[in-house]
Amino acid sequence: MITPLEIQNKEFKRGIRGYKEDEVDEFLDQIMVDYEKLYKENTELKDSLEDAHNQMDKYKGIEETLKNTLVVAQNAAEDVRSSAHKKSELIIKEAESKSQEIINKAHKEVEEIRSEYETTKKQMQIFKTRFKTLLQSELHSLMESCDELIEEEQNNLNNSNEQTA
Repeated sequence: MITPLEIQNKEFKRGIRGYKEDEVDEFLDQIMVDYEKLYKENTELKDSLEDAHNQMDKYKGIEETLKNTLVVAQNAAEDVRSSAHKKSELIIKEAESKSQEIINKAHKEVEEIRSEYETTKKQMQIFKTRFKTLLQSELHSLMESCDELIEEEQNNLNNSNEQTA
C-alpha cells in the first residue's frame, strides 16, 4: 500500500505539453493530506479492531471461566444437597434408634415395676396369712388359757364349797 510520504515524494517526468506543475503539486498535496488522514484512521481502526479482538478474547476467557465456575458451583451445590440429605437421614435414623431405645427401656422399667408389684403383693399376702395364723394361734392359746383358768376357778370354787360343807 502506498504511504503518504511516497505520494509527497512522487516526481513526474516532464513532457512537452504537460500539466501545470503547480496544479499537479497542489492536487497531490490535497491527496496526500486526505490520504494521510485515511491512512491514520485506517491504522487507528486496525489498532482498535485488534484491541477489540483482544478484549473479546479476554471476555471469552472470562466467559469460559464463568462457565467452569458455574459447573463447579452446581456440582458443589449438588454435593452439599446430597450431603445434607444423607445427614438428615442419618439424624432421623439416629433419632428413631434412640426413641426405640427409650421405649424399650421404658417397657423394661414397667415390667420391673410390675414384677416388683407382684412380688410385694405376694409378700403382703404371705404376711397377711402368717399374721392371721399367728393371731389365730394366739387366740386359740388365749382361749385355752381362759378355759383352763375358768376350769381352775370352778375347781377352786368347788373345792371351797366342799370344804365349807
